[in-house]
Parts: sequence; C-alpha cells; structure tokens
Amino acid sequence: MRLLLFFDLPMNTKEERRIYSKFRKYLINNGFTMLQFSVYAKIFPNRTSLFQYIDGLKRNLPVKGSIRIMAVTEKQYEKMLILVGGKTIQEETITEDPMVIL
Repeated sequence: MRLLLFFDLPMNTKEERRIYSKFRKYLINNGFTMLQFSVYAKIFPNRTSLFQYIDGLKRNLPVKGSIRIMAVTEKQYEKMLILVGGKTIQEETITEDPMVIL
C-alpha cells in the first residue's frame, strides 16, 4: 500500500515558513519521498501499519493549511500516468520490494 499525502501550507510569515519546513522535514524523516512539490508518498506493508501510522501523523499536523491523504494499492499506484516529465531516481529506487540493490 502507498499513502499519498498532499499539502498546501501558508508561507507568508517567517513563522509559517518555519512550520512548513518543520512539517516537510517530518515527512522526509518518516520515510516519505517527494513525487512533486507538496505531494509525498510512503510505502506500507499492509493496511494495519498504514492506519497505525495515520494515527501518529494526525498528532504532528500543522494547525493551518490544507493536508489530504489517500491510500492506494501498489497496483493502483503503478497505473498512475506521468504526462510530462518522468520518474525521479528515488521513485526508480524505492519500491515495494524490501531489498534494494545499488
């Protein structure tokens, strides 16, 4: 399963930029990879671990802004069409397979 997270946070003041940076670092430190600006994805082995993670995520959300999540299966994720551009190196490397050969 993959959890897709979409967010738009205000960045008008220095404090809002600090909150944005803190949230983005939280996502990266917790295994999310950036698909596009403000769109991140994380792989989970099953629904149980996904829902447990969502509970923890809810405790680390900024107060202002818009944050949405969507869980998709690997099969659904693989059917995503890239209309312009291509997969990033991270997307090519990080897969559902727990063993990565570099």
